[in-house]
Amino acid sequence: MKFLPIFLVSIFLFGCKTGTVKKNTMKTSFYVGTYTKKDSKGIYKYQISEEGKLTKIGLVAETINPTFLAKSKDKKTLFSIGETDVNGVGYVKSFKITKDALQLISNEKSGGSGPCFVAINNDNYVVTANYRAGSVGLLKADASGKLSTLLDVQQHVGKGTTERQKGPHAHSAWFHPTKKEVISVDLGTNELLFSTIDTTTNQLVATAQKSLKMEDGAGPRHLTFHPNNKWIYVLNELDNTVSLVKEKDGKYFVDFSIATLPSDFTAFSKAADIHITKDGKFLYASNRGHESIVMYAVNSENGTLKTIGYEPVLGKHPRNFSLSPDEQFLLVANQDTNNIVSFKRDAATGTLTFVSEVAAPMPVCILF
Repeated sequence: MKFLPIFLVSIFLFGCKTGTVKKNTMKTSFYVGTYTKKDSKGIYKYQISEEGKLTKIGLVAETINPTFLAKSKDKKTLFSIGETDVNGVGYVKSFKITKDALQLISNEKSGGSGPCFVAINNDNYVVTANYRAGSVGLLKADASGKLSTLLDVQQHVGKGTTERQKGPHAHSAWFHPTKKEVISVDLGTNELLFSTIDTTTNQLVATAQKSLKMEDGAGPRHLTFHPNNKWIYVLNELDNTVSLVKEKDGKYFVDFSIATLPSDFTAFSKAADIHITKDGKFLYASNRGHESIVMYAVNSENGTLKTIGYEPVLGKHPRNFSLSPDEQFLLVANQDTNNIVSFKRDAATGTLTFVSEVAAPMPVCILF
């Protein structure tokens, strides 16, 4: 009988311990590129929980104006542009991804001033879009993530019809998912430019079509590829539209365009970012001025878009946004109100519902 009290105490203690065990909530981390004009020091790391709650981990790399980020295909290296104009020079950096920090590997010239975009393909070729210079730079990374020196520069020429289009302003450059093609988006010349990479000379070579003019004053900025890899949706910053680009007989053309803003909205606004879901059913774009995410349903037969509605971003200047890897959430970086907001995404309707927000110093780019 003398062992009974000990036995009962043991049951009590273990019973209490079992009763207080909490479910281990999985969290997904992501990186945030920023402008370092005010409080920011560089690239930050955050987490999102299974419920969509956002938390800040902290600064992982101190660097100037890392306003756009990309990852290598093996997820071991992070690339960041340095949006600067020091004697006409901007930079692109590579970092080794570790659990607690980003370790600088290399720092090279981007091919012009004011770089604002970077991308990498499966062959580790890296392209940068230099907004102020109106050029696209070509580099290559080795297996360790170290960047080569600048291999080539594609200098754009021409102009559009508005004040923002008096000269070339390369805003992004994309590797086509199924073709050996680089599509450069120039807001200033108001066109898409098409190139291939000559892997012998490491140069960007124009294709037979060379370019596609957009509607006057459109100001193309970013694009996204439909999962069928046949349709391209181009976000036009200046006239606040999305254009569907298709290909016929080996030549691209604009098939359809739709507004990103309500018809009764007359104040100033400029579109910023665009993403499509993996199933190709819904497309989203951000409006700076209207301060919203516009939601579209995609017609699976012809690719045309139908506006579902507009979700307020609960901040100002939604420069960039991203879908979480499982696409259950959409995260928005509000540059001018220093916050990141997460929305739960309804996979059946495409609509968004606010979940959480967290402070972030002048956030510009979200990368999972």
